[in-house]
Amino acid sequence: MGEPAKIKWRMAGKEVANCNCNWGCPCQFNAPPTAGQCEALAAWQISEGFFGDTRLDRVRFARLYWWPGSIPEGNGVRCTIVDEQASQEQRDALIALDGVNMAGSIGRSLRPSAPNLIEALFAPVTFNVDREKRRATIRIPGIAESDTEPIKNSSTGEEHKARIALPNGFEFKEVEMGNTVNCRVSAGDKLTFELKNSYAQLNAFDWNN
Repeated sequence: MGEPAKIKWRMAGKEVANCNCNWGCPCQFNAPPTAGQCEALAAWQISEGFFGDTRLDRVRFARLYWWPGSIPEGNGVRCTIVDEQASQEQRDALIALDGVNMAGSIGRSLRPSAPNLIEALFAPVTFNVDREKRRATIRIPGIAESDTEPIKNSSTGEEHKARIALPNGFEFKEVEMGNTVNCRVSAGDKLTFELKNSYAQLNAFDWNN
């Protein structure tokens, strides 16, 4: 496949993430996390992408994250889960993209702050998202599942529509905020947690080097 850091790549599509912060997620504004530490599940569906000569269209993958404090303080743990329907070449590409020497948008975002890499997993990844309606489901049998719905007014029950716009954001430029109705992750040690009525985000992504 060649030296990963020199291979041209791009992937764009849909992302959903659930974390343990309150709605709004102070981490997006360089503030300390709500609970002092961070726990998160994120999933992506690539609509268009490539890694060198390997096409990544329609590939799904997820990542589990844990940080002992705020994200910039580092020493986090991460694990990538690639949909088992991906070909061997696609699996190799996504693992390479999570490698410590890769350049590009991913390398400038969460990876350096979570250097403790758990060996990648391969499992069925079901990912459904409607960003405009702020609804999503993630299902990875035996590993993780989450349900996202709109934030609702506590008095009237009406759906609350809110966005975060970060023109120079490392992860997204604009995101719809939702509510993590529930999220369960079971991947051993630090990567086992449950979330309920916490922050969720639904956004487009377009990463490249």
